[in-house]
Amino acid sequence: MKTTKILIIIPAFNEEKNIVQTIEEIFKENLPVSIVVVNDGSRDETSARARSTKASVIDLPFNLGIGGAVQTGFKFALDHDFDVAVQVDGDCQHDISYLNAILDPVLRNETDMTIGSRFIPPYLGYRSSLIRRIGIHFFAHLISFLTQYTVTDPTSGFRAFNRKMIRVFAHYYPEDFPEPEAIAVAGRHRARVKEVPVKMRKRPAGNSSIRYLKTLYYMIKVTLAICLDKVKERK
Repeated sequence: MKTTKILIIIPAFNEEKNIVQTIEEIFKENLPVSIVVVNDGSRDETSARARSTKASVIDLPFNLGIGGAVQTGFKFALDHDFDVAVQVDGDCQHDISYLNAILDPVLRNETDMTIGSRFIPPYLGYRSSLIRRIGIHFFAHLISFLTQYTVTDPTSGFRAFNRKMIRVFAHYYPEDFPEPEAIAVAGRHRARVKEVPVKMRKRPAGNSSIRYLKTLYYMIKVTLAICLDKVKERK
């Protein structure tokens, strides 16, 4: 019987203080997974510290943004014949003890894509700032209105994907702030998408790449992209 090959994709930009802990937490779960860190042109020691672990590391020559880094991981998964890919942020915000909860629906062929949501009971813990939550709820309502999915946490980067979605996202993955738009892309491909409750934590060090001054730009750009995806789906 063929063993399911699972790849953990960790996009990382200037995460030298968090990347080793993220990798070690995954390996401590003793799951049969491989890890690839996509170092997105970091200016610190992210690459060197990731290479000190058992993870594979891809160094991008310059910063492509989260979308380009994640798509690089999907291309790696496709080229190396992985059956399942899991996206995990490199900032320690994702509680790896919920990795099985993310994986199980995909492994049981119940979904093509699973999203870990911090807004589904009973795990209502750290949920970021008020400004971020306003944006998250805006996109949750927009995506739920425009697609067949009921979404509560569209910006969550804690996700699992089957081989179908690996092929889709290796070919095209949204740029800049991709997580909400990626759900719309999944809808265009008639993917089965499900959210599961997970806990998330405050990052122990460093700053998010999405800053408050970019919030309006973020909301306008992603809203237009999601609406455009809906138009493409109808065509």
